[in-house]
Amino acid sequence: MFCYFCYQRLEKKYESDPTKYNYLYNMVKEEVECKTAKGSSSCTNGLLWLTRAMDFLVELFRNLLAHPDWRMTEACTDSYGKTLKKFHGWLASSSFTIALKLAPDRKKFMEVIAGSGDVTADMEKFCSSFTPYLAENHKFLANFGLDDMKA
Repeated sequence: MFCYFCYQRLEKKYESDPTKYNYLYNMVKEEVECKTAKGSSSCTNGLLWLTRAMDFLVELFRNLLAHPDWRMTEACTDSYGKTLKKFHGWLASSSFTIALKLAPDRKKFMEVIAGSGDVTADMEKFCSSFTPYLAENHKFLANFGLDDMKA
């Protein structure tokens, strides 16, 4: 749900002037200039947390590929520890622990995301092709000192 709000924030800004905001980075640059980039409702914050959410997803897929014996809770916990945990305070970390109890069974999860394709090949392709974009986002945000903001 949180990711949806981040996406909505970016979409709303883009729709306000599609020519000006044809690149997400233009939104960030403008907020940096206006000194609003660190605000909790900024587009910069939205981009940062969407990037982090995708980091988690990539790491989850890597775990599922590398550890076929792991349950979903193990794969999720490890992915969370490697990607999001350091940016969360006590409340968010506790919420993750509670949400983890609702994680689907690994087999069911894999069936749902597979659809009619080759889930292993699709996950490998996603991880390899998407990772450079995430790295580019992190590098861009770090150039402005914005990649280490906490929740």
